[in-house]
Amino acid sequence: MNRYSRFSKICTVAMATAVIIGLMGCSSDKNENTDETASDSSNVTVDTKFGEVEVPEQPERVVALGWGDAETALALGVEPIGASDWLDFGGNGVGPWLEGAYEESPTIIGTMEPDYEKIAALNPDLILDVKSSGDEQRYERLSDIAPTIGVPEGGDNYLTSMEQQVRMIAKVLHKEEKGEKLLDKVDASFEKAAKENPEFDGKTITVGAYTSEGFGAYVEGDSRIDFATRLGFETKDEIEELADGNFSVSLADEQLQLLNADLTVVFPIGVDKSEITSNELFQQIPSVEDGRSIVLDQELSDAFSTGTVPSTLWAIDNVTPKFAEVLKDEG
Repeated sequence: MNRYSRFSKICTVAMATAVIIGLMGCSSDKNENTDETASDSSNVTVDTKFGEVEVPEQPERVVALGWGDAETALALGVEPIGASDWLDFGGNGVGPWLEGAYEESPTIIGTMEPDYEKIAALNPDLILDVKSSGDEQRYERLSDIAPTIGVPEGGDNYLTSMEQQVRMIAKVLHKEEKGEKLLDKVDASFEKAAKENPEFDGKTITVGAYTSEGFGAYVEGDSRIDFATRLGFETKDEIEELADGNFSVSLADEQLQLLNADLTVVFPIGVDKSEITSNELFQQIPSVEDGRSIVLDQELSDAFSTGTVPSTLWAIDNVTPKFAEVLKDEG
């Protein structure tokens, strides 16, 4: 496994080392059935990478395995009976912005290598794996247990967007109107934040992470970059060209200067924050030397990374001011 592959895998699994966020402004309305589509018991069909998947009637025993799938279901008012804890929050497997969202704790399932027997024992009538690797063998094994909503076309390697995730899950849960309202709230929050921070417009940004393997950077299609561009920032072509269809790239020491931008954002994964700030090569990046960089702490980096409606709303309120603080003297 080369260094690039190790970085991608670590960024997928070891994101589980960060912990974040605070309460979202829009709670999950525990198991509410006020959505006018919730009483519709007709079958629904969803398009996925693996073809059309038909889900019968109203799912009652939902297992959510994809990155952020459980949070999305909760935001729509449905409690999964089983869920994966990608960020190793512990407890019910969600960040503090969804504290109290569960009335009954879910069974926690593995992430990249879920326990299929444990999933089958839950007797689910629907499995959500909407934001995941897109591995066909994984999908087939899950589909043998229950109807499984896998990644959308092009959603491999955790590249499912928030909009795709919300709409696919909302459809099979008969919560389509509520899903659109959640997305509208995110849109309005981004528009408000961008309007309040016009200095972001047109500025370049790089978002990187540091692990025991070294530095890496994220590219378009990843929720962190999507977050930044919706605020008005622009990415760097030099990094985008390294992506090759992945959500992140590994950076060798001699490539570290690629992180230079109008704003450089970096966070630790599985290491102490001081390992970034004390790194001599990191200190030599012009944006770091000039004070135009941020090393996010665990809570902020996880909020920034999760990419669900609840965490994104919290991140807009709490991460965006950090960006503004760094750029307050610019332009």
